[in-house]
Amino acid sequence: MSFELIAIGALDIGTVRGIGTALVLLSFTSVTLWAYSGKRHADFDQAALLPFADEPKLATPRSTTP
Repeated sequence: MSFELIAIGALDIGTVRGIGTALVLLSFTSVTLWAYSGKRHADFDQAALLPFADEPKLATPRSTTP
């Protein structure tokens, strides 16, 4: 099977690859804009602290009085 035989209707393989590239670029741009939008800042700040959520609390310091 050669690449010359692959066609979708009137589209050749170069057009299909171009449309695929455009869709991937649009998806990447959309996700990037969503991730860096100001509305998501508080959610990402909270998510950034999740690795520390399971750490045990520090022991309370001893008093200095005998």
